[in-house]
Amino acid sequence: MGENKQRMLAGDWYLPDDPQPAADTRRRVELCAEYNAAAAAAPDERHRILERLLGSVGEGVRIRPPFQCDFGYHIAIGAGTFINFGAVFLDAGPISIGADVQIGPNVQLLTPAPELDAERRRAGWERALPFLSLRCERRHRPGFCHRVVPG
Repeated sequence: MGENKQRMLAGDWYLPDDPQPAADTRRRVELCAEYNAAAAAAPDERHRILERLLGSVGEGVRIRPPFQCDFGYHIAIGAGTFINFGAVFLDAGPISIGADVQIGPNVQLLTPAPELDAERRRAGWERALPFLSLRCERRHRPGFCHRVVPG
């Protein structure tokens, strides 16, 4: 595992363009494209793709494409959850969604915290602190066009 991936997982400042996070991004791009192209496929086929993309996914989870994420493996979604069109989950840190949650269209769950120093920000440094991780509890309903950010 590369240094920047270790730093990201520890909640330290990291450069996302490092080769290891970039390889994880390629994996995510392929799986998101496969999932988004499978909109008309059977639910069990779409669920199998989600199982490969996400850290954990409960039974009966429905995500309407298009869906995008940073890595996928930091995302846990509980059983019976419904996520509407256009969801964007930037999961440099953990995103945990409980069971039976309904998420409206165009909701963004964003864990990266930007660098405040302008020079380091231009260089690309970012982090997602563990205590800034996002959690939607059971039966929570973030509505239309919500953006949930750390801090």
